[in-house]
Amino acid sequence: MNAPIIWIVFPAAFAILLLPLRNQRALSILGGGLAVALALIAQFVPIEVAMLIGPLSLKIDSTLSVLGRALIIQPTEGPLLALIYGAASLWFFGAEASKTAPRIVPLGLIITALMVASIAVQPFLFAALFIEMAVLLSIPLLTSLYSPPGRGVIRFLIYQTLAMPFILLAGWLLVGVEASPGDLALAAQSATMLGLGFAFLLAIFPLYNWVPMLMEESPPFIAGFLLWLLPTITIIFGAGFIDHYSWLRSSPQLIVALRSAGLLMIVTGGLFAAFQRHLGRIMAYGVIAETGFAILALSLDSRLGIPILFLLIPARALSLAVWSLSLTIIKEHTETMRFRESRGILRIAPFAATGILLATLSTAAFPLLAGFPAKLALWEGLSRASLTAALWMGVGIVGLLISAFRSLAVVSMAEEYTSWEPRESLMQMLMLGLGVIGLFLLGVFPQTIQFFLFNLPAMFEHLGR
Repeated sequence: MNAPIIWIVFPAAFAILLLPLRNQRALSILGGGLAVALALIAQFVPIEVAMLIGPLSLKIDSTLSVLGRALIIQPTEGPLLALIYGAASLWFFGAEASKTAPRIVPLGLIITALMVASIAVQPFLFAALFIEMAVLLSIPLLTSLYSPPGRGVIRFLIYQTLAMPFILLAGWLLVGVEASPGDLALAAQSATMLGLGFAFLLAIFPLYNWVPMLMEESPPFIAGFLLWLLPTITIIFGAGFIDHYSWLRSSPQLIVALRSAGLLMIVTGGLFAAFQRHLGRIMAYGVIAETGFAILALSLDSRLGIPILFLLIPARALSLAVWSLSLTIIKEHTETMRFRESRGILRIAPFAATGILLATLSTAAFPLLAGFPAKLALWEGLSRASLTAALWMGVGIVGLLISAFRSLAVVSMAEEYTSWEPRESLMQMLMLGLGVIGLFLLGVFPQTIQFFLFNLPAMFEHLGR
């Protein structure tokens, strides 16, 4: 038995078996249960350590060779797998409430497995191919046979695909840099190609115009899953690049580039969100700002920035899961998610309206919510490096807070004497209730997940040490 079969091959094969199944509850339970089981195994069963179970000796090998290439899951990467599959289970368990289980559970499992493979594959150059496969599989999730794909889906596919040649070319150039580390021109070319590739993948300003379009056109719950999974794994993949090359890791230009990109994402995401009149587009710009926070964490001293980066991931996953499920419920009861159609939705879908408000506030680092501890630590670390940068981060956070209060005003703005007529199902209220409780638990007791995050920096050889 080896780790790539358990966390890559098995979930993908199981997902293929689930494709013909159409029962919402069965799919949700099977998909979520498998994700939780994989997360628990990753957290508590060590890799490359022999274990005695009665008369049997069990050992999980870290390497699987396929066609001359290797998929390697290091023993230090177990907590990361637990985090990825544990967060994915939020969407799979919520799939029944969102009525998207036949699409998101099987295809979501395959996409998650492909993104895990992108981290595990050696040589790392082939990671770009796994990411592209995940992007291509995302298109059936976002579209329907009965309607043509919208502009957001098309731009998503184009921009993500454009990233591939840049990353592949950068990988080819980096081989030359390793052979001739003194060739500054070659190093600059490879860094430029790498930067362009990740700019397309992470939708860095100004390449994120497809994100708001996608949230307008596609099912919010499915779009939220993809906007959590793809950028999160891509950032970890990028951190692996930085960890692998000493000349890149020690470059002062890299710190400037990461800090500038992160602040641009936070400031523009926050300010654009403050002026939106569409609930889905507000979430889109919140996602953009969240990616900016993660990039900004990479610009700090790695001993501080890497732990903050991993602390941001659970809060982002829970906030986006609650946010996207809330938008899905609201979309069921309104023609569009524009402000004029969403007025007074609090009286029809009180749990969904509350979920939108708290998820937005969590993204904006509001105290006592999940996003607050990590963003406070990030803000404090950034202020030590640059007060100006910390001020700009504050501007973006203020923009997000304004969008939250505008959303609150709209969803609670009902005509006088309008009666309360909650139309949410019991499952929807249960899932959102648990999500809201989770937002407060992560905000008030962030140490509850420290057990899972403590060893995560060890997956990097140099960063975080």
